[in-house]
Amino acid sequence: MTSHPDLRPAARDVSALLEQIGDKHLDAPTPCPDYTVAHLIGHIAGLCAAFRDAARKDFGPTTDTGPGASLPELPAAWREQLPVLLTEVAEAWNAPGAWEGETRAGGISLPADAAGRFALNELLVHGWDLARATGLGHHPDESGAEVVLALLTAVGAASGDGSGPFGRPVPVPDSAPALDRLVGLTGRDPGWTPPR
Repeated sequence: MTSHPDLRPAARDVSALLEQIGDKHLDAPTPCPDYTVAHLIGHIAGLCAAFRDAARKDFGPTTDTGPGASLPELPAAWREQLPVLLTEVAEAWNAPGAWEGETRAGGISLPADAAGRFALNELLVHGWDLARATGLGHHPDESGAEVVLALLTAVGAASGDGSGPFGRPVPVPDSAPALDRLVGLTGRDPGWTPPR
């Protein structure tokens, strides 16, 4: 029997970060080009809904819209909505059958096993983005980063030229922590700090 990663630790980590974000943080730049913290929170809301529905095989606008369709907007009630969405996406991937068969996310059909791992990637990397943008503490699950690293390496993200879903990979030593290697693979500099 294949074991599947648990998205709950990463979801809890992002939720804990969101609890500390104040209005003063919302206009801050992030490691995601063109995204402020407010845009990033809006993106996280959208990806949580999309990957929750992908786990449930509940196809529609949330699973069929590409992530770059428009600049994400901050939901008005994000402080109430985001913790719920984070719990829902994690629990949806913990449900029987979630990792089986085919599903859809971002308008792309793919094996559910890969979709669940991509969902974990989104939570880990965007949690890192939020922590870096705001200077808040971040304590992600390293084992989750190892799982996602294996997936991205298998699908060829490391050889990317920046034309795919991630930017051009940033070289990171093999001895670096798994999360640093993961963010480097997705086109981020692990040493990124907000511009002064």
